[in-house]
Amino acid sequence: MSGRFEEFKKAVASWTGVSVHPHRFGGREFRFGNAEIGHVHAFGDVDIPFTRAIRDALLSAGLAEKHRWVPNSGWVTFSLRSEKQLPHALWLMRLSYLRYALKQAANPEQVLEEETGKLLLSSQFASLLRQHVPRASSA
Repeated sequence: MSGRFEEFKKAVASWTGVSVHPHRFGGREFRFGNAEIGHVHAFGDVDIPFTRAIRDALLSAGLAEKHRWVPNSGWVTFSLRSEKQLPHALWLMRLSYLRYALKQAANPEQVLEEETGKLLLSSQFASLLRQHVPRASSA
């Protein structure tokens, strides 16, 4: 496994609630509880599931590519080919992670605000993630 693959795996595995499992097509799968937040293949492709709205925004902004095998789904692919691309691959995976972490957070609005700053999210992506804040919290 390459250094970037191991660094990616180590970073994602450090996030609260994330577990790492072998992926059925090779590489490693990352889960938040029972939900897959994405997986990385040993050759460098990072595949990540999103809602269609987030996926469409990512594609429109040129931040990811359509998934090779399921292009009409919410899945995207990012090719992690060099160390320089590692921060962007982690940024994409963190977006997927937040869809689930916000639902479990004690104060999801605060978490979203902090993550918006850390990830330098545009208002569009912050708004798309806000849809994952439980309604009782966003009232």
